[in-house]
Amino acid sequence: MATLNNNLSEYDKASIPNAKDFRFGIVVSEWNDTITEGLFKGAYNTLITHNVLPENIKRWNVPGSYELIYGCKKMQQHKLDAVIAIGSVIQGETKHFDFVCEAVSQGIKDLNVLHDIPVIFCVLTDNNKQQGIERSGGIHGNKGTEAAIAAIKMAVISKR
Repeated sequence: MATLNNNLSEYDKASIPNAKDFRFGIVVSEWNDTITEGLFKGAYNTLITHNVLPENIKRWNVPGSYELIYGCKKMQQHKLDAVIAIGSVIQGETKHFDFVCEAVSQGIKDLNVLHDIPVIFCVLTDNNKQQGIERSGGIHGNKGTEAAIAAIKMAVISKR
């Protein structure tokens, strides 16, 4: 979903399947934690809204977004229906941003290709911190909410 003229937290709740029988993993980057904690809250609260039991949500923290790949790979080894990767990479003055964004997006793509447990990409790649704040519970809503909805829908597909 694009952010332009759209609140990431707005969706038709009635169209989302009941997720009471599903188990989810959430891997959260500790880097830019003001943003990643907001994303986690959005994802967690959305899963709870759709009847996921708190004990069926497993959270692991990793140091940064680059480490999300390994954390999600290990999380896939547990009996889960989907995993959400939560991170935030903010543009700096060097090419580090480009390398991290490329590696994380490709790594999470690879996990989806190689394994049967879907991994949802909830990694903000913003030009500045304000953009991350606006998308982690600010004026544009919460990308974590959107990721949780994607996780529920992918869990349904995975069960087919």
